[in-house]
Amino acid sequence: MQRRQFLTLLGGAVATSPLAARAQDAARTRRIGMLVGVGSDTPDAQLRYAVFLEKLQQLGWTNGQNVRVEIRWSGGDAKLMRQYAAELIALTPDIMVTTGSLSTETVVRSTTSVPIVFAIVLDPVGGGLVKSLSRPGGNATGFMMFEYSLSAKWPELLKQIAPTITRAAVLRETQSTAAVGQFAVIQSVASSVGVEMIPIDLGDVSDIERELETFARSGNGGLIVTAGASAIVHRDLIHMLALRHKLPAVYPERSFAATGGLISYGPSYIDQYRRAAGYVDLILRGQKPGDLPVQAPTKYELVVNLKTAKAIGVMIPPSLLASADEVIE
Repeated sequence: MQRRQFLTLLGGAVATSPLAARAQDAARTRRIGMLVGVGSDTPDAQLRYAVFLEKLQQLGWTNGQNVRVEIRWSGGDAKLMRQYAAELIALTPDIMVTTGSLSTETVVRSTTSVPIVFAIVLDPVGGGLVKSLSRPGGNATGFMMFEYSLSAKWPELLKQIAPTITRAAVLRETQSTAAVGQFAVIQSVASSVGVEMIPIDLGDVSDIERELETFARSGNGGLIVTAGASAIVHRDLIHMLALRHKLPAVYPERSFAATGGLISYGPSYIDQYRRAAGYVDLILRGQKPGDLPVQAPTKYELVVNLKTAKAIGVMIPPSLLASADEVIE
């Protein structure tokens, strides 16, 4: 189905399936609170939301009819996350849906009674969100962004597209526990790819600009951007600096390559929204979140932006292009 078709689902079309008819006979309208870790204008954000609504509708839940989705877009702002979490919990939802590690941590700290389904979350056990992946316990379950071992792929990709580099700046989020795990895996493969890893915190804009400029001045450098809300918030700045300093860069997810990044490899976030809707259905029908296992991604995407490659003078190996899920020209 084309993206344009997905976006039409945001209006909440009337469901016609037997499942939908059965759900519409429910005694009351269920309320779903949804706290999203990015802004509504983030690339693919509306598409992901539309996919979530579409899957709910397929399972018998139509927004505006037998369910009402109250959504808040935090734009990666920790203060807004706390405010919106409080607002949504005050609406006494039947279930909360969260996307992103920081928004999920905020909601989990806000309630122990409302069921929570999360998506795009790194290390839910290490972050204290669940007791274990197989038996989460408590009131939260959902879908991991990826396992830390995936981070080892980014230095390997960087070396493939830029064989002469000897140093890589690793941009990481400082507010999330997941940043430590990602960097540890990246650092563990540094010697095998012959690249020194230099961490740079995603803090103030002026700090990012200054540190990347200092890094680029020494030459033979590349860039690895780790997953987290701060990377999305600063995405345009990162793209601009990578282009200005001609730094080959690897990103954790498709939207980065789609908006000007050189190459990305990571899970399909759209697929995670679809699967999250499945867990919402199960919980609304009586399942307990603590009994539903936290699941890892099942779909990954390699995306290459040839326009950016040309702009910074990087030649993408034909073998890599052949294995790409999407090539942007």
